[in-house]
Amino acid sequence: MQPLYRSIVATGRDPVWYRDGSVPDSVDGRFDMIATILSLVLIRLEQGGEAARADAALLTELFIADMDGNIRQMGTGDLMVGKNIGKMMGALGGRIGTMRGALDSGEGLEGPVSRNIFHDAPPSDAAVSFIAARLERFHNALGERPVEAVIAGDLPAL
Repeated sequence: MQPLYRSIVATGRDPVWYRDGSVPDSVDGRFDMIATILSLVLIRLEQGGEAARADAALLTELFIADMDGNIRQMGTGDLMVGKNIGKMMGALGGRIGTMRGALDSGEGLEGPVSRNIFHDAPPSDAAVSFIAARLERFHNALGERPVEAVIAGDLPAL
């Protein structure tokens, strides 16, 4: 699972999101992009059925461990780490549901991008459209890859 998680983080840290898509290049902005990419990968793993369920759980555990380490590195005390992780997991779960709903309905990802990445204060409609279109291409390319390739960390280039 480490290769897949590293690929997710690398995709979420791609400078294009921040430079061309106007995602804030901050701790929160990077979390938002990594969590969004992770949510799309988890949605793809759901399509792998029971066979991919354990891999999805391990991937989520890696995310939790990484976020825990990052929070501690930023100086958050032990008493607050659990609370922050809980918020992050809630954000991830909400993001998965929102993305799944938008993709299943065919409404596009502009709404989820505006709410989950720009927190209802996007810098421009063009930024929302850019991010949404790039995420939709990523999602579609993920769907064309065998689940085994995704699990191995072979994510589509954008």
